Amino acid sequence: MLAFQSFSTGIEAGCDEAGRGCLSGPVVAAAVILPNGFFHEKLNDSKQVNKTDRDELRRFIEQEATSWAVGLCSPEEIDKINILNASILAMHRALDKLEHAFDSIAADGNRFKPYKDIPYKTEIKGDGRFLHIAAASILAKTHRDEIMEKLHADFPQYSWNTNAGYPTIAHRNAIREFGITPHHRKTFQLLPKQLNLDL
Repeated sequence: MLAFQSFSTGIEAGCDEAGRGCLSGPVVAAAVILPNGFFHEKLNDSKQVNKTDRDELRRFIEQEATSWAVGLCSPEEIDKINILNASILAMHRALDKLEHAFDSIAADGNRFKPYKDIPYKTEIKGDGRFLHIAAASILAKTHRDEIMEKLHADFPQYSWNTNAGYPTIAHRNAIREFGITPHHRKTFQLLPKQLNLDL
């Protein structure tokens, strides 16, 4: 059973991101504050939940959370400050948008940067251990997938509606055939050894 939060007392925001390993699209983060007694039997790390259940969980979390918000960093920002810094900045942007005060932060992974003067902990695999980080994982993933589905309408050859910008064989073959878009991350290895790629 997932724990309620990382710190033992106070109101805590859980953070997670989606899209770090993608070749295209933004990195999207979510921050979530949950009420006492929050529970959903399907809530888990978004990677362990199928799309239908993720969509159901998104609706439940957005309705039942004390506060939730989503932040992102664009491909241009990722190329400028690197994906780690962009992921943390996206989490900070999500925290900025929370409409409820909080006393502490629990961030998925092992790297974070101070946010204001609020105490924080990093939690490795926190999205499978804490309810609010799991909820943030669901929101980050579903909101990012929605963004990529919309981008797919303008660039259908890359199949972002199914690969969400991750480096699948089909995605890389499309890059090889059609080149890159403004939504690709130019500092990433889009093709092996950047072969035949006009940056």
